[in-house]
Amino acid sequence: MLSDYMPMATIPTADLDRARAFYEGILGLGVGEDEVGGGVRYAAGGGGFLLYPSAFAGTNQATAMAFQIDYDEFDAETARLRAGDVSFDTFEWDEVTWVDGVATMDGGKAVWFRDPDGNIINLMAVEG
Repeated sequence: MLSDYMPMATIPTADLDRARAFYEGILGLGVGEDEVGGGVRYAAGGGGFLLYPSAFAGTNQATAMAFQIDYDEFDAETARLRAGDVSFDTFEWDEVTWVDGVATMDGGKAVWFRDPDGNIINLMAVEG
């Protein structure tokens, strides 16, 4: 059954070198395998994702990938992203309070940002 396997996100890019600079330099992710089908596989938190060349990069207008982190680490991670010139998106959501790009909701915090191709990435933390 598929429930026995860990899913892997696939993130398209129009410029693999530029995207690698973002994912490795700004986000600090380590390469799991180089050159998988023309792309790069990254390892993260026991899972991972594939960054691959595609003419359709950045066309998805929904969250492409999310990282759930420890609540106590959220502020430090968002500060590190800001230091790397990452800006956070905001949008209409009734149950959320936005302060400086950070969404606060019952029991959690989250930010959404875009990679160089416009793919939307979410960082979230749940209290407790």
